[in-house]
Amino acid sequence: MATHLKSPEDRISFSEFEFDCGTRELRKNGQTLRIEPQPAKVLSVLIRNAGEIVTRQKLMEEVWGSETFVDFDQGLNYAIRRIRATLDDDADAPQFLETVPKIGYRFIAPIARSKAGDQASVASPPPPTLNRATVAALVLIPVLTLSTIIAWRGRHREPAAGSGARLTSLAVLPLRNLSADPEQEYFSDGMTDELITDLAKTTGVKVISHTSAERYKNTTMPLPQIARELGVDAVVEGTVTRAGNRVRITAQLIDARNDTHLWADSYERDMTDTLAIQDNLARDIASQIRGNVLPAPELHEPSTKNVSAIALDSYMRGRYLWNQRNPQTIARAKQYFEDAARQAPEFALAYSGLADCYWAYWGGPPNLALAERYARKALSLDPELAEAHASLGIVLLADRRDNEAQPELLRAIHLNPNYAMAHHFYSGYLVNRGLPEDALEENDRARQLDPFGVAVNALRTVILIHLRRFNDALVQAGRLTELSPPNPVAYGYLARVYWLQQRVPEALEAERKEGLATHQDQWLLDQSELEEIYRRAGPQPTLFRAAELMAMHGHQVAAAFEYGNLRNSEKVLELLRANCDNGDVVLEIRSAPEFDFLRHDPRFLEIEHHVHPDYL
Repeated sequence: MATHLKSPEDRISFSEFEFDCGTRELRKNGQTLRIEPQPAKVLSVLIRNAGEIVTRQKLMEEVWGSETFVDFDQGLNYAIRRIRATLDDDADAPQFLETVPKIGYRFIAPIARSKAGDQASVASPPPPTLNRATVAALVLIPVLTLSTIIAWRGRHREPAAGSGARLTSLAVLPLRNLSADPEQEYFSDGMTDELITDLAKTTGVKVISHTSAERYKNTTMPLPQIARELGVDAVVEGTVTRAGNRVRITAQLIDARNDTHLWADSYERDMTDTLAIQDNLARDIASQIRGNVLPAPELHEPSTKNVSAIALDSYMRGRYLWNQRNPQTIARAKQYFEDAARQAPEFALAYSGLADCYWAYWGGPPNLALAERYARKALSLDPELAEAHASLGIVLLADRRDNEAQPELLRAIHLNPNYAMAHHFYSGYLVNRGLPEDALEENDRARQLDPFGVAVNALRTVILIHLRRFNDALVQAGRLTELSPPNPVAYGYLARVYWLQQRVPEALEAERKEGLATHQDQWLLDQSELEEIYRRAGPQPTLFRAAELMAMHGHQVAAAFEYGNLRNSEKVLELLRANCDNGDVVLEIRSAPEFDFLRHDPRFLEIEHHVHPDYL
């Protein structure tokens, strides 16, 4: 018979590896290896039954539960692959894990068992030989029908192995989609986003936004390196599997400073309970973190009692599309948010999503009246929803009702200090007020939560320009080109700074790159014309013609900048008067360096008063 290892305190050594059956930590020559929760549970069962065949049914019962999830085969196959990869084992010539075709698996390496502080060990005997009768009996084990494998059951909680040092920041890496259908990618993406939101509201620590964590999707980069790049202490990683109306989530919390596993668990329920799964998962992780940080006050969480599986599915699809931030996807995002609201009329987040669609300039001409109506509907359903206050605040800001926007944005920050977009929107409000120093501080807070967010980093470039920190703005615009290549907005910012510095060749090169990124043939022809003018006549005629071309092609604010660099007050005032309602004018007029020479001109002050009547 094989030696059965039952004590949770057992430590099993084999080859150069050591496995702790209590914490399910695996080490190689003393170095902790990363192994996901489900593969770790499978390895634990196999090691505890070293030398014996462990049938697939037994693994299902001990790891997944006797009444389990319909994706068992895929989940087990994935776990076995991960175990072999971690152990560097070969399925064709195994040293550790042997496959018994159509039956199960057997752990074949010699093992030694010990307890904490115990030097004694017990070696396992060699694996037994199978006879035909044994094989026949195992093959005849009944196959479970779908009717017996669709109920949820709770999971045993693993003990934490805290590092002792306080955790102050956290990132949730994109949950991997293990569903057979790749079209379910939006679902794992949406689950990641919702988990981030829940953790941001319940842990009291800094939680990195989804847009920045998304850069590490499917990465093989070591966790400590990811943590350094994101500026966090701990990382959550895991998987999502969906089949029909059932969903399973596995997750583990890792102290990234030393790659130590702190906690792991898995959850399985009907889609109707998905938000409850998120809530349970967030609370479990929060409880682990709170053991290492000061207790945080309980923050508001939106009610989801009336949210159906179909409504939640539509909402997640909508957010997935909205986060892509381009005209091609925002129309579809609107349709999904509308469907979510139809399915669950009390679902506040669906209306907040609609509000975000209708103010978003990248989706075409905004409809601010409709956006405001949806934002206020969300607040009527859930007055404490941070996302809804932020949505209303940015709508009011776009509508130049800045004094109404400010309390909404501050309320969103108060309700959820980890909501990066609330800080980002408030930073834009401060730019509007002509307070670039304050705007930069708020942008710092947004960047701590969303260090790789394109919108956050783009606004930072504008703020640095308004602070007259032109060289810093060039560096920031360069980073923006790396975050989202090819990024025409970044090249536009580069050109703007170069024009301010009278560096005409560099400005023309940046504008050429902007034309290439936007596939505008006329733009490229214009740059060729400007390059020829510069060769023949020098900077000033080139700048004047650039301003003419900008105005001719409808880029009125950019044209005003160019005329401002020429100190042509009449042209600047003409363009600003004609474009008072342009959002770019609203953002730029109070502190744009191109207009410095007009600050005391009564005509300019009159325009400024029209744009910002609340401030003067």
